[in-house]
Amino acid sequence: MLGIGYVKTPPTTHVMLFRKGSVVCEGAGLSFFYYAPDATLVQIPLASTDVPFIFNEVTSDFQDATIQGELTFRVTNPSKLAKLLDFSVNSRGRYRSEDPAKLADRLIHTTQTLARAFTLRKTLRQLLVSSDELVAQVFGQLAESPAVAMLGVEVMNLSVLSIKASPEMAKALQAEAREKLLLEADEAIYARRNTAVELERQIKENELNTEIAVEQKQRQVRETKLKADIAIEQERATLVDNKIENERKESAAKADALKAMLEPLKEVDWRTLLAASPGGIDANQMIAMAFRDLADNAEKIGNVNISPDLLSTLLGDQEQADGNRQPKNKRRGSS
Repeated sequence: MLGIGYVKTPPTTHVMLFRKGSVVCEGAGLSFFYYAPDATLVQIPLASTDVPFIFNEVTSDFQDATIQGELTFRVTNPSKLAKLLDFSVNSRGRYRSEDPAKLADRLIHTTQTLARAFTLRKTLRQLLVSSDELVAQVFGQLAESPAVAMLGVEVMNLSVLSIKASPEMAKALQAEAREKLLLEADEAIYARRNTAVELERQIKENELNTEIAVEQKQRQVRETKLKADIAIEQERATLVDNKIENERKESAAKADALKAMLEPLKEVDWRTLLAASPGGIDANQMIAMAFRDLADNAEKIGNVNISPDLLSTLLGDQEQADGNRQPKNKRRGSS
């Protein structure tokens, strides 16, 4: 009514009232009346603003990469910003131009320029795992960037949500990584099999060592038994030798005793010994002894006459004696 307007701003909005090209009043969270026909009202938000972004960049190995993240900033010098961009509003509080949206675009463009410089120094494989390094480098450069300082804003935070390769390269990298993992899995399987084979070999070796030890023990037992048998045989041989030696000594003793017994009879005539025998000497033996004496003294005797009657008598007596002995022998055989 009559061109009088009223404005009331929250604490997060910096309001500036221009009249005839000069700032009449400004501040955050102000409320006042103004004459609209000759006044220009500027409202600049002071609250932090989150701006998402998606960059399509090329790496040093000429591969496409998509960087997705978010930029957080706030206005720290509204007067400087008001001189660069038009934040004037109408009576309804709407911006008269599209400059407020250009602030976020300018910050995004600066961020993209810095991110492009980073990605051009990295290969795709390196870039995919360098999100923290990208954030640290770009955020530090934004804090020192003259373009950001000229806008009168402060970058509060920069975050990279994802860095992705093209679908074809992603599949290739996944295939390579998958093959590497499968290779590691195969190596793990081979290592496990080798371990199992090694354990099996150790078990077999232990079994063979056990069998060898058992065979050695059995051989020791056999050797011990053989040594015992040899010792027994040696003792037996020693016993036999001792027995033979004792029998030899006994025989020698008996021989010596018999020799000692017969030594006195060496000088005695055999006739005397025969006569002294328990059976005595019969007539035939005496006649035989007589004939022997005649034979021994044949050189001293000239002639000896033996009549046939004497011989027949002697032979007859001998046959009779043999006949008497023969039936006894037959009876002994029959019995």
